[in-house]
Amino acid sequence: MSFAVDWLDLREDADNAARDSDLRDTAVTFIAAQRDPLVVDLGAGTGSTMRALKTAKAKWRLIDNDPALLAEAERRGGTIETVEMDLTRVEAIPLDGSSLVTASALFDLASRAWIDALADRLAASRIGIYAALSYDGILQWELADADDDAARDAFNADQRTVKGFGPALGPDGASHLAEAMKIRGYAVNVAPSPWRLGAAEAALQRSLLGGIAEAAARSGMANADEWLARRLQSAETARCTVGHLDVLALPS
Repeated sequence: MSFAVDWLDLREDADNAARDSDLRDTAVTFIAAQRDPLVVDLGAGTGSTMRALKTAKAKWRLIDNDPALLAEAERRGGTIETVEMDLTRVEAIPLDGSSLVTASALFDLASRAWIDALADRLAASRIGIYAALSYDGILQWELADADDDAARDAFNADQRTVKGFGPALGPDGASHLAEAMKIRGYAVNVAPSPWRLGAAEAALQRSLLGGIAEAAARSGMANADEWLARRLQSAETARCTVGHLDVLALPS
């Protein structure tokens, strides 16, 4: 699956504010300690993860199935390697020469089988992974609506449907990745990285709400449109928390 540049740009500041700073800094330190480091970014989009880590020493290989997003990443990121491919083919992902794999907002879309297959590949070459901003099932608004819980539950159910990688683990994706790497002998750290959205992020909230309502309707929420209309009216004033998890797994 692919995402629009406008959506990726809209969420980038919120992503950067939400990332756990300790895990991010540890990932940067790990990269800097490698000799001629290469980082492979999965589902790279326009290169948000690369910009977030801000480590000039590393070479980057950005992988995505959308050539337009990769072209935009090249325009913004200078000299980088880009690879257009279908990430569902885990065995074909070019990890050669890399010391760290990164991804943002990806593992909630992935299936158990896909995550396990990737973990096997990483473990075989002792490659680390920094996976940030995987949705964890938490959706809360400061000003409650009677249908918030129903919308969240329906959205979470949709998150567990097929997203291109087999039946997605949705809110359990990050936790499964952490456990998969732990049983393969990695040192694993997990930290919350929630979006905390207020009036300054009203545009992001409105876009997010539309996506939640659409997914909730697919899962059978009959009054998703009515819930959306009420929520959009309060997007300028109602603070919203969207839960995520960051995972850093390094070869021990």
